[in-house]
Amino acid sequence: MRRALTAAATATALVLSTTACSLISDAEPVTITWWDTSDAKNEAPAFKALVKDFENTHPGIKVTYVNVPFTDAQTRFQTAAAAKKAPDVLRADVGWIPGFAKAGYLAPLDGTPAEPDDFYFDRKLIRQATYKEHLYGVPQTTDTLAFMYNKNLFTKAGIADTPVTWDDLKADMAKIKERTGADGFAFNPQAYFAMPFLFGEGTDLVDADYERITVNSPEAVKGIETLVSVLKAPGARKLDTTDKAYANIMNAFSNGKVASIIQGPWETANLFKGAAFADKENLGIAKIPGGSFGHGAPLGGHNLVASSTSSPAQQSASQKFIAFMTSASAQEKIALTNGTLPTRMDAFTAKVVFRPEIAAFHLVLKDGVPRQPIPEYTALYAAMEPNLVNILTGRVTAQQGLKKTSDQALQLLPDYRTS
Repeated sequence: MRRALTAAATATALVLSTTACSLISDAEPVTITWWDTSDAKNEAPAFKALVKDFENTHPGIKVTYVNVPFTDAQTRFQTAAAAKKAPDVLRADVGWIPGFAKAGYLAPLDGTPAEPDDFYFDRKLIRQATYKEHLYGVPQTTDTLAFMYNKNLFTKAGIADTPVTWDDLKADMAKIKERTGADGFAFNPQAYFAMPFLFGEGTDLVDADYERITVNSPEAVKGIETLVSVLKAPGARKLDTTDKAYANIMNAFSNGKVASIIQGPWETANLFKGAAFADKENLGIAKIPGGSFGHGAPLGGHNLVASSTSSPAQQSASQKFIAFMTSASAQEKIALTNGTLPTRMDAFTAKVVFRPEIAAFHLVLKDGVPRQPIPEYTALYAAMEPNLVNILTGRVTAQQGLKKTSDQALQLLPDYRTS
C-alpha cells in the first residue's frame, strides 16, 4: 500500500513523470550524477557494481558515479544545491533530510516510481525520510547501536549472559578486570553514543511534537548520571578525550584489551581484521543495557534523495535509479558484500541472516529510536558534545552540563520551551 498523497501533489508528480518519461524515450539517453557517500575503500566497489547493473537494465540512462567523503558531503551538497549545481541523486545521512528539505534542495518522491512500499519498509525508517508529511528520501541502509562484546573474555570471567541493566554491566566490568586483566568497558565520549542513556530513561534531546527542549529534563540528568557512574566503576577503561579516542577504543577492543563497547554495524568488517575477532564467532552483539524506562538506541542510516533542481527528464531517471538501488535484490547484494543492514524486510533473505553479525543487529533494530524530524537535530549533538566531555571528566555536574546544553539548544530553537 502506497503512502497517502494529496490530489494536487499526485497530479503534479504524474505530469512530471509522464513528461520526463517521454523525454527519455524520444530523446538521447539521459545522464544523471550520483554522489555516493559510502566508504571509498570498503563499501563503494559494491555500489559501483550496482550502477553497472542499473545501466545494463536501463539503457536510456547513464549514471555518472562520484564518491564523496561522508565528512564533506553535507557541506558540499548544500553549496552545490544553493548554486543549482547539485547532483541528481545523493546518498544522504538520515539526519540531513529535514534541513535539505526545508531549504528546498530536495524533490518530493511521493507518488513516484521511487516511493517505497509500506509493506516492506519499517515505518520508523520512512519517518526519517519524511519532512512535513512529504517523502524526500528512500531508505537504502540502516543502522543502530548495539552492545558489542568479546565472548572469550566474558566466558573467562565466568559471565554467561549479557548485561540487561547498567548495574549488570558494572558487575561484569569488575569481574572481567579482576579475572582477565582486560578493561570491562570503554566509552567513546560523543553525544551520539550517549543517547542510549537518555532513551533508557524515556527522554530525548528535544520533543518536537510539543516543541520542548528535554536535554536538561530530570530524566536526561538521570541518564547521564548513570553514564558517569558506569565510567567511575571498577573495570571501566580510562576515558579517552583525545582526537583519536574513537580509533583508540576500536583498536583496544579489536585486540582484546577491552571486553565491551557500544558500537554500530559499520565497524564489524574492521573488527574482524583484529586479533580478538579473527574468529568471527567471538564477536558478540546484543541490545544495549537499559535504564529505568527500558532500552533504546539511535536509529541511523542513509537515504537516497533527489535534487529539486534537476530537469524533469533527470528527475524521472533519478526516481528509477533510486527505486533500483533500494530494491530487495540490490539491498541483498549490498548486505552480503558490505555487511550493512537492509532497510526492507524482504531483503533479509536466508543468505543475509546467515551472517551472524547481520542477524544480531536485525534483532536489536526494534529498539531503534528515530531522530526528531527537525532540521536542527544534528546541531544539537554538536551543542551537547563539549558539555558531555566536561561532565564525564568531572569539570561540571550532569545537571550543570545539560543546563548549558539546553541554553545552547534554545538558541537553535528559540520557539521551544525548556524543561
